Amino acid sequence: MNAPLPGPLQDNPRLDRWLAFAAPGQVTVLTGRVELGQGVLTAMAQIAADALDVSLARITVRSGDTAVTPNEGYTAGSQSIQSGAMALRQACAEVRALFMAAAAKKLGCNASALTIRDGAVLRDGVPTAENYWTLSPSVNLAVEANGAAMATTDFTAVGTSTARLDLPDKIFGAPAFIHDMRLDGMRHARVVRQPSLHAAIETIDEASLKRAAKAPVEIVRNGNFLAIVGDDETAVERAAIAALTAVRWNNVEQPAASQQEAGWLLQRPMIDIRYGAPEAPAAPGTTRFDATYSRGYLAHASISPSCGLAVYKDGHLTVWTHCQGVFPLRGALARTLKLAPENMTVVHVQGSGCYGHNGADDAAADAAIIAMHVPGAPVRVRWRREEEFVYEPKTSAMVVKVHAHLDADGTPSDWTAEIWSGTHNGRPGSGANLLGAYALPEHPPDPPPGDVPESNGGGATRNAEPLYDIPQKRILQHLVTETPVRVSSLRGLGAMPNVFALECAIDELAERAGRDPVDYRLSITSDRRARAVIEKAAAMANWRPDAPSGSGIGRGLAFARYKNKAAYAAVVVELEVGDEIRLRHVWCATDAGLVVNPDGAINQLEGGIIQSASWVLKEQVRFDGGVASFDWQTYPVLKFSEVPEIDIELINTRDPVPLGVGEATAGPTAAAIGNAVSHALGIRIRDLPLTRERLLAALLRD
Repeated sequence: MNAPLPGPLQDNPRLDRWLAFAAPGQVTVLTGRVELGQGVLTAMAQIAADALDVSLARITVRSGDTAVTPNEGYTAGSQSIQSGAMALRQACAEVRALFMAAAAKKLGCNASALTIRDGAVLRDGVPTAENYWTLSPSVNLAVEANGAAMATTDFTAVGTSTARLDLPDKIFGAPAFIHDMRLDGMRHARVVRQPSLHAAIETIDEASLKRAAKAPVEIVRNGNFLAIVGDDETAVERAAIAALTAVRWNNVEQPAASQQEAGWLLQRPMIDIRYGAPEAPAAPGTTRFDATYSRGYLAHASISPSCGLAVYKDGHLTVWTHCQGVFPLRGALARTLKLAPENMTVVHVQGSGCYGHNGADDAAADAAIIAMHVPGAPVRVRWRREEEFVYEPKTSAMVVKVHAHLDADGTPSDWTAEIWSGTHNGRPGSGANLLGAYALPEHPPDPPPGDVPESNGGGATRNAEPLYDIPQKRILQHLVTETPVRVSSLRGLGAMPNVFALECAIDELAERAGRDPVDYRLSITSDRRARAVIEKAAAMANWRPDAPSGSGIGRGLAFARYKNKAAYAAVVVELEVGDEIRLRHVWCATDAGLVVNPDGAINQLEGGIIQSASWVLKEQVRFDGGVASFDWQTYPVLKFSEVPEIDIELINTRDPVPLGVGEATAGPTAAAIGNAVSHALGIRIRDLPLTRERLLAALLRD
């Protein structure tokens, strides 16, 4: 009986959507996953090279093109290797089997007598005249995968720290990014953005705009969608800056400073969702633990503002974008523009930073809307830095309350995570939610309020359920339906604040029980892989159970398995607290199962550690009659000089199944910092970010 197909292969069973042998000596791998700086295309090439028995040099990867690649939804959720690469490996294995059958028929022998070496067919170990490319005309790949068992493959490329395929162009200044694209006859555009979603244009001083441009520009308007288009990007930029005062709006609503803290969510309209059993009455002899943790709104803070290009020609719209999902974006654009999806192609081009649903989809939509008004001319829209910070979707502020019943020995017997948050699922694939669409006279209605369900990994609830051996566990989600700014997906969704709350609470329980935090965790953990990473991280850091607290220097440990079904990670942080928090050293042990590219996996783990440290120590979107975080001064992030020494160990790397690693360290890092600060100061701070002001306030309260 054949095995079930991996999810993406079930959705895209035709093998010719995954592979092609168009050029002699070369293999084209097709994937719906896109490169966001995580090295995924290099890993895909390694997977295909081993599954097909060809050298890595023969592989070319083509990704994220609605015209040719499989529809794999979004490159998100640490699913590219755990799901996408396994689909590609199965597809390659079935293609290899088809070629072996064709070779056996042509050579008049049994397929069991044949092997493949670097694409060439060998019979009983002796080279023949046949190879993938000579056989390709006789092999029909327009057939569906059937889940046939894969032949055992000796890993050659997989497990090797192969150099990233995308880095040379980026390092040496080749035009690798969407921002570098230049098309014949290309025009530049800037959108005059609504100050808020329901704001309406009152007056436009077009003469002022054109004077400011100092070169010919065209004004494009459709309802409240207003854009400036011209051949000279500098002129368009000048006019766009002038539009800040030359265009007047009414019905403007802006968030107030009082709305920026997570506690504001507690009194808002909400939808209540329960996961798990109802809370049971406390058993005799138990005590209760309650604690509240919070995190403010965060920006994606991508290193470069978003960019999009589009051309509408002969009834067909082509869009170039650095978004995470070309097929969902195509669907959203089709609804917005009332254009059939088959009359539209969306192509991914790499951008400089992503981390989730930032402004990339919106910039692409801007370009598409304008292109429909100036047919035949390619249109390029590049957002300004302030525009990116102010208008991109944020990740929601969150409040997490932990309630636990503790047995006589101080271990939890009942656990409730109660969460207040806006949605983490505002991507275009879930509805319209394209900024430009809101300005059009008629735009698609928003979907009803919702979030990523717990069965799919959760949005606000992601990682809210402890992996520890606690008899009764539940999650109470309060989905806040009205937030002061657009909210959507950022790296890890709700995992970081949930793991921060969970793992800080575990440390607090260990302290109440008079136990070492490492030993306490191991006493309530039977998962052998979880135990292994906790023990490994503690050993790497030379953990001392008797290290004194309150000295200004602290160590903290935290653990999580991302989504409770992806990679395991335990993190130890050493830091010192003076006027501010300075990270000294981070140790991390990770079990990601089969590791395709060790260096790539370590890069992802390091990136998660650094970004999480930035979130915890510095980042929060500020409101003050609007979004007041609009540049690197008003939204500071961790500096290169503030990055600590980081040591990472990968364990269990030859397990047959890979586990998603891209978001595994964000939660444990946040909690480890929180625990280390508590160890350093002897007091607990439960609200993020851990700024100098919060440190001083906590010390004064103590």
